[in-house]
Amino acid sequence: MNDRVLELAEQTKSLSAEQRVRLLDLVLESLEVDEPTQTDAAWAAEIERRVGAHERGEGKLYDLEDFMAEAAKIAP
Repeated sequence: MNDRVLELAEQTKSLSAEQRVRLLDLVLESLEVDEPTQTDAAWAAEIERRVGAHERGEGKLYDLEDFMAEAAKIAP
């Protein structure tokens, strides 16, 4: 970090927790990209593929209780 970043970090220590959270939200918001990423496009294609398979009756559906019982065996 350069001196300016360290200076800003030091200044944030005088803020309340609520103010620091708000500042953090604003900083993170400034980093968000409005354009879809390759990952977003890949997930959208995967969702369409899975929905299409479901609509065609492909694949197997599991009852929630059965699924949770199996999951509990793997990660109790």
